[in-house]
Amino acid sequence: MVQQAREAVRVLREELGGLYLPYDLAGTAGALRCRDRVRDQLGDYVLPRLASADAPLLAVVGGSTGAGKSTLVSSLVRQPVAASSPIRPTTRRPMLLHAPDDAAWFEGGRVLGSLARLRVDPHAPATPPGGHTPRELELRSCEALPEGLALVDAPDVDSLVEDNRDLAATLLSAADLWVFVTTASRYADAVPWEHLREAALRQITAAVVLDRVPPGAGEQVETDLRHRLEAAGLGGSPVFTLPETARDAEGLLPGEVVLPVRRWLEALAADEQIRRNLARRTVVGALGHALGECDRLCAHLEVQERQHDALVHVAVSRHREALERVERVTADGSMLRGEVLARWQDLVGTGDLLRSLEGRVGRLRDRVSALLRGRPVSADRVEEAVESSLTALLIAESRRAALEVEQDWLRQDCACRQRVRALEQLEAEEDLALRAAEVVRQWQGDVLALVRSEGSDRRVTARLVSLGVNGVGVALMIVVLAHTGGLTGAEVGIAGGTALVAQRLLEAVFGDQALRTMTVRARADLARRCEELLGAQEQVFTGTLAPPSPGSALLHGSVETCRASAALLEQA
Repeated sequence: MVQQAREAVRVLREELGGLYLPYDLAGTAGALRCRDRVRDQLGDYVLPRLASADAPLLAVVGGSTGAGKSTLVSSLVRQPVAASSPIRPTTRRPMLLHAPDDAAWFEGGRVLGSLARLRVDPHAPATPPGGHTPRELELRSCEALPEGLALVDAPDVDSLVEDNRDLAATLLSAADLWVFVTTASRYADAVPWEHLREAALRQITAAVVLDRVPPGAGEQVETDLRHRLEAAGLGGSPVFTLPETARDAEGLLPGEVVLPVRRWLEALAADEQIRRNLARRTVVGALGHALGECDRLCAHLEVQERQHDALVHVAVSRHREALERVERVTADGSMLRGEVLARWQDLVGTGDLLRSLEGRVGRLRDRVSALLRGRPVSADRVEEAVESSLTALLIAESRRAALEVEQDWLRQDCACRQRVRALEQLEAEEDLALRAAEVVRQWQGDVLALVRSEGSDRRVTARLVSLGVNGVGVALMIVVLAHTGGLTGAEVGIAGGTALVAQRLLEAVFGDQALRTMTVRARADLARRCEELLGAQEQVFTGTLAPPSPGSALLHGSVETCRASAALLEQA
């Protein structure tokens, strides 16, 4: 049962270590702090305690700034091991005191593995305050402590230094029991009560030391304190009242003053079964509290996943819309304007393309040519005009899609890093122009290859030789672009008539069915190449959107597995 719980907690901790929240949403910073806090608690306390039920109890002495924590710790072991200071905040590494025979329990990373270790001689003077509080744990052997009990002197929970507060929270999360130190003048401060309420949620055994109580005020202050503990869910916690007392030459409180606290701690440590029961109760409570925090992380992860999907949808839909516009413009006759139309009119008007065809095509040519004016040009000029127009269309739609995605992401105000990264990876204007032109040239090359392939029949080959592959090829390009839905007025008659010439020409060369097949294939090939061009740009945007991890469903499953294991432990 314990082994099953350990494995479930280990898996959950690994998943928390890989928790990735890429989007700057409300609550993301708090969720990341929660992740670190829970992961540390699972590694610093839950896993070690599940692995070692017989390990010494770890009693963390914490509390408010200037409450007398260090003085209490030194007084309990009758040795000035923890330096106190009137300077606020007092910054020095936390210290763990243990019985000499219990040293092996604390040498490695079994307990508080997130902190580095520093072994100090048992008789060394107290470490003086410094400029910062390192994430190190000072280890001291102490003969005054009984086996089965270790004391930790923690930083202030309400320190002005954030690192101190975080370190204090880490230490309290790793405790089997808390000794909370406050004073008669500060026992109602808000920050310590946040930690005491958390102790109640974790079902942790806690004692409150009410320090420096002036004469005559003890009963009144203690009564109010007990009412507050009851309201916080800690009604059964012992309260030790320490009167204002002069210290001795070493800065220690008189032994009889701290004796009730010492006896309470020793009684818990002396009985192995009491230690086991207390540790099991605390670890189950700590795990339950951690899993409650994980539930909130799962909820935030789901929000992150929805945001990721929304951002991906924007990028995909904007580029899909761009592709639809390209397909519409290249299929509704809109391309038969300007240079393309002028060059096609010139080519048809020369009669070169239609020479040697049947009379019915010649009569159609004559009728259409009467509408057209211009100087003779080769088929290459038409091909160049088609290339130029299609390239300009692809560039314009690519840039429009990119701008729309950027604006939409900017409005969502949560993907700043991703937006900047995507814009940095977008092609420069000249590179995009080269790539778009290459796409069009490849399509045109495929159209000519399609014409050659369909013209492999000897009879068709003769017609191709007469007309020229390029001439027939540009006619097929015109047919692909020939639907006239985008044109108006006289344009319809001119472009439509011109496209009809190309259609009749191709029918005469290949036949009606072959023409339809060629047109469908050429149009599909153009659509595919345009989709690839826009898809590559879409990938630039979506490629910056790494999904949150692990999946919320995966994390939720691990949380529920741990919850089931915790329930079994509680019943054992």
